Amino acid sequence: MKKLMFAVVSGLLALTVSACGTGTDQATSTSGAKKYVFGTDATYPPFEFEKDGKYVGIDIDLINAIAKEEGFEVEIKPMDFKGIIPAVQAKQLDGAIAGISINDKRKEILDFSEPYYQAGLSLVVREDNTTINGEADLAGKTIAIKKGTTGATFADELGQKYGATVKYFDDSPSMFQEVQNGNADLTIEDYPVISYKITVDPASKLKIVGDRLNGDHYGIAVLKGNKELQDKLNSGLKKLKENGKYDEIINTYLSTKK
Repeated sequence: MKKLMFAVVSGLLALTVSACGTGTDQATSTSGAKKYVFGTDATYPPFEFEKDGKYVGIDIDLINAIAKEEGFEVEIKPMDFKGIIPAVQAKQLDGAIAGISINDKRKEILDFSEPYYQAGLSLVVREDNTTINGEADLAGKTIAIKKGTTGATFADELGQKYGATVKYFDDSPSMFQEVQNGNADLTIEDYPVISYKITVDPASKLKIVGDRLNGDHYGIAVLKGNKELQDKLNSGLKKLKENGKYDEIINTYLSTKK
């Protein structure tokens, strides 16, 4: 009888433990496939945002496509960006995909996939502008820029270098409007942001010109030392680039007009 009771209790404990899954890569789905929990910041279009009650964007589509290629499942956990890296460190998340720039400081506490996207600042002009094709064409031009941004720092530097005039604005719509109305020759904006704007708002009549002025590389973050997951991410990312799915995802959200 004691043996029987011990077996029953042990069975109940096993069921309890199995039901209390964590946010780590030990979890499995009902299909038996390993399931990973990825944190994201759902307020950063076009990389991740909520639409019609669903999370969409480059990062969301990308991690789901990698999971399909590598045979694992994904649970997306939206949260404030500032809490994502600490959550990975605390093993509350298996990884994070949230437009995270790879840098030396972060590489001390996290491991990253191979870079999957190069962001950076771009020159933006009216669609009918044919006189500005790059940085070298800025002599005597007028740059509209939003105060306090990285773009404003670049605008100041370019203004001094090429003798361009810089006009400052409090918000992006006013900055764009100045270029659209022809009161400024160009503006400077984050490449993915302006690309997405052009995609969703063709009436903006704006286009990107020249090479990016700088460029951070985004990577998918995992807990330091989690080589198993890191290898799966790199393998899946490579397959997506080879089979064309990567380009398909990027072009879904970002304009190719340059």
